Amino acid sequence: MTTHKNLLGGPDPTHLPENEDAYRMLGEESLAPAEVAAKHPTFSLAWAMLADDAFEAGRVVESYAYARTGYHRGLDQLRRSGWKGHGPIPWDHRANRGFLRCLAALARAADSVGEKDEAERCWQFLQDSSAEAYAALKR
Repeated sequence: MTTHKNLLGGPDPTHLPENEDAYRMLGEESLAPAEVAAKHPTFSLAWAMLADDAFEAGRVVESYAYARTGYHRGLDQLRRSGWKGHGPIPWDHRANRGFLRCLAALARAADSVGEKDEAERCWQFLQDSSAEAYAALKR
């Protein structure tokens, strides 16, 4: 595998660790996101799915809480993976998608409960972290 040095001087992309057991539980075992989150509370994708489901059902405060939980769990993992508070978090890396989805869900829910400043900060954070995720998730 060839790696390329970032010629712009910014931080290298951060790639969160994969959790094959959690993906298997969601996929092959067809467990509900709540069951996966209970067994793997650091798995942001389960929290993102819970946030999306709650939002679509009109349970905005619940969505906000799920998204915030997954966002903070993802931040913890990012820091453990060497992230220093800024830099790319690539959308094309499967394990990053849960965190990025939680960030978008938090922005959407914050906007819905009148937290406009938080919503704008979250959308900006998403765009700064991954233009691809921003394009895919901004609704």
